[in-house]
Amino acid sequence: MQLLMAANWKMNKTCAEAVDTLTQLKAQLSGMDADRECVLFAPFTALTACAETLDNNSRISMGGQNCYPAKDGAFTGECSPAMLLDAGCTWVLTGHSERRAIFGESDAFIGKKTAFALESGLKVVLCIGETLEERDSGQLAAVLERQLREGLAGVDVALSAPNLAVAYEPVWAIGTGRVAGPKEIVEAHTLVRSFLRQRFSTQGHDLRILYGGSVKPENAREIIRLDNVNGVLVGGASLQAESFSRIALA
Repeated sequence: MQLLMAANWKMNKTCAEAVDTLTQLKAQLSGMDADRECVLFAPFTALTACAETLDNNSRISMGGQNCYPAKDGAFTGECSPAMLLDAGCTWVLTGHSERRAIFGESDAFIGKKTAFALESGLKVVLCIGETLEERDSGQLAAVLERQLREGLAGVDVALSAPNLAVAYEPVWAIGTGRVAGPKEIVEAHTLVRSFLRQRFSTQGHDLRILYGGSVKPENAREIIRLDNVNGVLVGGASLQAESFSRIALA
């Protein structure tokens, strides 16, 4: 399967800054191996301009950082899957730890977004991960199983691979500079793979599992070579084209 190298710019970059960074990135990734693909989760305001910067031969796809599980309606400040598709997106993030912690999104609500986005024609990266307190208290398996069970509850098996990926992001490693060690990553990804096989049967073998959490050019190569790691979801290190291209080409 292709490795999925994903960049999440979060609430960073004006439209002009986004286009400039993407233009550099497109040139630096022009020789990327066929065994990997890239997706860029840019802020809403820059999506259309970034999509127009790409061409049919580009190895980069666009994604939205969030969506609301409705076609339209009185949901001030939200963005529907149809709007993301109209802006040139093919992907969307659901369940990011910042959506869970800062905006109070529940596992059940994240599940509704995941299922609706897939039904609407978007591909989805569902983010999961435990806090340090949960890990230290031995709740890793229970937390990941709950987030996956509810986050994928309404997903049609026929829509899963290759339209769905899961990103394991230990909350304690996001933006902290602390990275889960190889043993910790393999442990979590093995649990995720086991659940996906139970949930989706044979398709569960083909769903990509990404690692996210302080991924940098210096550690990317080691991470993507671990068992059941099929790509990375990169935050801060994706804001510079040179840095992310080194990760994507690792």
